[in-house]
Amino acid sequence: MKKNFLLLLLLAPFLLPAQGMWLPLLLEKQNEKDMKALGLKISADDLYHGVDPSVKDAICMFDGGCTGEVISPDGLLLTNHHCGFSAIQQLSTLENNYIENGYWATDRSTELPAPGVTAMFVSRMEDVTALALQNVSESMAERDRQSQIDKNIAQIKVNTKKEKWEELLIRPFYNGNQYFLFVTQTFKDLRFVGAPPSSIGKFGSDTDNWVWPRHTGDFSMFRIYADKDGHPAPYQVDNVPYHPRQFLPISLDGIEEGDFTMVYGFPGRTDEYLTATAVAQTGEVLDPAKVAIRDRSLKIMDGFMRKDPAVKIAYVAKYASIANAWKKWLGEMQGLKTYKALDIKNRYEAEFTQRVEQNADLKYRFGNLLPRLRQLYKDQEPYIFARDYYSETCLRNNEILAQAASLNSLIEVFDKNGAVFFAQKQRDIAPALNSFFKDYRPEVDEAVFAAMAELYAQNTKPEWGADFVQKEAAKYGGFPQLAAHIFQNSVIPNREKLQALFTESPDKVAETLRKDPAFVFWKTLNDAFQTNVQPKLQEIQPQINLLQRQYMAAQMVVFKEKKFFPDANSTLRLTYGKVRGFSPRDAVSYEYQTTLDGVMEKYIPGDYEFDVPQKLRDLWQSKDYGQYATPDGRLPVAFIASNHTTGGNSGSPALDARGNLIGLNFDRVWEGTMSDLNYNPAICRNIMVDVRYVLFIVDKFGGAGYLLQEMKLVKGKKKKR
Repeated sequence: MKKNFLLLLLLAPFLLPAQGMWLPLLLEKQNEKDMKALGLKISADDLYHGVDPSVKDAICMFDGGCTGEVISPDGLLLTNHHCGFSAIQQLSTLENNYIENGYWATDRSTELPAPGVTAMFVSRMEDVTALALQNVSESMAERDRQSQIDKNIAQIKVNTKKEKWEELLIRPFYNGNQYFLFVTQTFKDLRFVGAPPSSIGKFGSDTDNWVWPRHTGDFSMFRIYADKDGHPAPYQVDNVPYHPRQFLPISLDGIEEGDFTMVYGFPGRTDEYLTATAVAQTGEVLDPAKVAIRDRSLKIMDGFMRKDPAVKIAYVAKYASIANAWKKWLGEMQGLKTYKALDIKNRYEAEFTQRVEQNADLKYRFGNLLPRLRQLYKDQEPYIFARDYYSETCLRNNEILAQAASLNSLIEVFDKNGAVFFAQKQRDIAPALNSFFKDYRPEVDEAVFAAMAELYAQNTKPEWGADFVQKEAAKYGGFPQLAAHIFQNSVIPNREKLQALFTESPDKVAETLRKDPAFVFWKTLNDAFQTNVQPKLQEIQPQINLLQRQYMAAQMVVFKEKKFFPDANSTLRLTYGKVRGFSPRDAVSYEYQTTLDGVMEKYIPGDYEFDVPQKLRDLWQSKDYGQYATPDGRLPVAFIASNHTTGGNSGSPALDARGNLIGLNFDRVWEGTMSDLNYNPAICRNIMVDVRYVLFIVDKFGGAGYLLQEMKLVKGKKKKR
């Protein structure tokens, strides 16, 4: 039984329908036939069209890193609660705590401006590979090659027609073997319409994150505003709701196991075509190091947040951001090991090598690719470890040192351009400082700093800065004492002192920062990194990039029968699959849907992760579910399917076979978080909040049923089985 289970895992990528993150422009050519066979009821043109309205016109990149979708003719936008969380936090105060209590605008006049939040739509796409690679040859050095490509891209942008409110993006695909152009428009006036309280929108919080079964109502709503002509414009009181070319109808029919589904959005990054050596490096070296660092940081922040509600408001978004990747890496490590990802990669590479060896031309062109790549990844390993360790301990989890690094850019301006130019930059620093200190607590940062310094001293090489950190700690009697000395004597964590410093002359500012103990600490470590680590990375990485590009091209030649999707790179993609449960291990099987009954099973009164609002408990008790209930009288909450998703797909619409909205993507199952490196459709599942739960919360719980009046709700369109 166990042997057959493992064999299925090894063969799954070859036995199940092709998966991937496909370019909408190429759906008709690459995917439409397969999608129709799986259940698609509309055409590829309905999903993407460069001229006529199509589903793609309702999909946007939300706030630079998530996905959103327009669900009404008046620009009502739906995305995840965790995608809108930063904006919700910025709008929250102790008096108006929209994180804890939720918020629903009563009409357009009470929709709250969300400064800095954006929505970017793709107007059209175009393959520009031939133009981008003009006068480029494989004999070029990587630097010369990229220089020529940059010149070509600049010329393409000059020659491409666009409207004055549109922008042009050109991105590499297949490791730089192809290039596509995106004509986009970005709306910058978004207003917060509503969201449930965190007890619904973040139900289960970090415990349930990346875990199935899931019971989180992870959604929030904004509205896009435009100028009177319907074009992007900065916030103005007299801007009007945006009227999109297309918005998504919402299906009330629900889902069943085996239903065809699609997820449309902007996936961030995957590395599906790496060698086994590179995957092993990630799962066995880099991920464990980063997990250990963040584990220390998160425990410290959590302790402070539990003691003080004000600290919780200030740090809840930071904590969630750090914890999200931490738990993902844990799952990735486990998944790569449990589901034999390296065996699959090695088997694939053995087949590649066998085919190459059997063909004289292929052997001449590709015979040394894999051995050279493997060696380069081994050569790079200690330095990529050093990079991640420096980034995590000195920047990502260490606010005072991250701020020191940011302030260093001002000193560089002073050294390069003099006091006059520095003074211009000096006047612009106030907003950045206000933003930093709004959610900053020195006592939290000091405790984290001590832990990060200790980890750096214990786990890196002396020449990378560990020797310096150990001596500094010994000088003051330990790492907590070192942290206390720096925080007591540095101006950086002190709002009043730092703001006062920037009223002084440029010479005084530069001189003070150079001598600041926090700045000196960061710069010493940064100098060690720049001297002993960065040069080796700069030497090895271009060689890896060259061979990885050649290996990608080689795979597409050697495996002519295989369809290759490009790795995610934050551009518009569509993935498809089916609603389906899964069995992650022997004797364990998960169904495809959760309900409100499961929320109540997890309910823990007063717990910050599993408390449930009284009103929701009352609605459950009375079974007042209205039109959102399943035929058997339960209220659906979330469901899973075999769509291939990643970060950036948060907020992506889950669509049925006719292009109707049925859910909102927000997560993946923990067992399948390895999918960024090795997608296995046997166990990789994406998690979506059921749109019926979204509407129920808006209507029955939130009392904002008026919003449904501008949506297009459809029912009875699904063919009965």
